[in-house]
Amino acid sequence: MRWLTHILTGIDNETHDVARVLAVVSFAVGLGLCVYSVVVHAQPFDLQQFGIGVGAMFVSLGAALKLKEGTEPK
Repeated sequence: MRWLTHILTGIDNETHDVARVLAVVSFAVGLGLCVYSVVVHAQPFDLQQFGIGVGAMFVSLGAALKLKEGTEPK
C-alpha cells in the first residue's frame, strides 16, 4: 500500500494533499455511480461523456497541483 501513500501525499510523502485525496474520492464516486446506473437501473452508460468528465477532472487536478507547487515542503 506504499503506492497509495505516494499518490495521496505531497512531494515529501508525509503531508497529505487534500486536492489529491478529493480527486481520488471523486473518481471513485463517479465510477461507482456509473456502475450503479447501469447495474441497478439498467440505464445506458455513455463512455464518451464519462471520459470527458474524467479528463476535465484530471486537468483541474493538474492545474491545482501546479498552482500550489510553491507551498510544497522541500
